[in-house]
Amino acid sequence: MSIQQNKRPVVIGVTGGSGSGKTTVSNAIYNQLHGQAIQIITQDTYYNDQSEMTMAERKAVNYDHPLAFDTDLLIEQLAALRNNQAVEMPVYDYKQYTRSQETVHVEPTDVIILEGILILDDERLRDLMDIKVYVDTDDDIRIIRRIQRDMVERGRSLDSIINQYLATVKPMYHQFVEPTKRYADIIVPEGGENQVAIDLLSTKIRDILVKRGHTELR
Repeated sequence: MSIQQNKRPVVIGVTGGSGSGKTTVSNAIYNQLHGQAIQIITQDTYYNDQSEMTMAERKAVNYDHPLAFDTDLLIEQLAALRNNQAVEMPVYDYKQYTRSQETVHVEPTDVIILEGILILDDERLRDLMDIKVYVDTDDDIRIIRRIQRDMVERGRSLDSIINQYLATVKPMYHQFVEPTKRYADIIVPEGGENQVAIDLLSTKIRDILVKRGHTELR
């Protein structure tokens, strides 16, 4: 095995229902490993390009279903990053409900955190991960967090958020997201508030990095 292959990035998958605290856990791991080259990639970036659809058609899409994502592109680009190759990552425009014409140039890093609600749904994607984490949080807390996020960050109305939650988010969670818990190596209750789990994850990641020859650990 070559040095470059031995030092391939460590890929951490962080999943859970919408509003579970996936981003908080991912950011906490990121901050713990500040001495490493590390990046967070979100599955939401890989929503399908819907530029050929009308706005009404875009709004009617079930964004919590596996088919809402361009999983093939995500797998292709994550595999490239694991092989120390740069990629042109898509950019998703939440206000337009489709992919932007822009892309972001992304270089491989020592640690890649992949975060999203359905990252454990596809076996091909699971096989690219070194550690799979499921963030398990109460439904009531998740809907409150989703309301706060979507109103502030995505310009959605309260009625639209609640209607979407009842129509697709909640049923899709029970049909597609929660069943992927069985694929997780680690289940983290209560998201980012579980400091013990975050510390253990960070220690495990550092251990893998050392074994792969990342001697520049701090």
